[in-house]
Amino acid sequence: MTRYDFLKSMGFTGAALVAALTSCVRDEDTVVNALTIPGTQSTTATTPSTSTTTSPASGTTTPTSATSSGGTDLSTIKNRLLTIDLNSSVATALKPVGGYLAQSGIVVAQVSTGVYVAVTQTCSHEPKKAIIFNKTEFYCTQHGARFDLTGKGKNSFGSRGLTVYKVATDGTTLVVYS
Repeated sequence: MTRYDFLKSMGFTGAALVAALTSCVRDEDTVVNALTIPGTQSTTATTPSTSTTTSPASGTTTPTSATSSGGTDLSTIKNRLLTIDLNSSVATALKPVGGYLAQSGIVVAQVSTGVYVAVTQTCSHEPKKAIIFNKTEFYCTQHGARFDLTGKGKNSFGSRGLTVYKVATDGTTLVVYS
């Protein structure tokens, strides 16, 4: 029995049926599939690397930037969610500061030169994949929820915050991980 059939059997009709169907969380709104964007990948960091950390309990997330002296080996990163070759045509949207791309349920934005922040594309207000990067903040195109670069909500729609992922780069490859 489908969700539609079940709700109809419970007596839902018209607008109430539509509201009940659209309020349910669907798998495609919550699953984040790992994705590797094709291109050559380097494994030794020789330029600045950037990461963000988040505390789910407090919702506090901090983007951080650190210069690697000994080189961070990107191949040692576990729990990869997304790997992007920054020289590929797919990554063209990331080249300018303020540019972003949305892939595999993740929004990655270049917030300043060489500094990237990655967040879930699924809004916490309602589970819709509608988050974009808008100049200096993340924004939900469905209802106007706004989030700062740390994932903290900037208005009542964004009060639950966003999940922010860790990011590491060596200048040619960007890795998003948890």
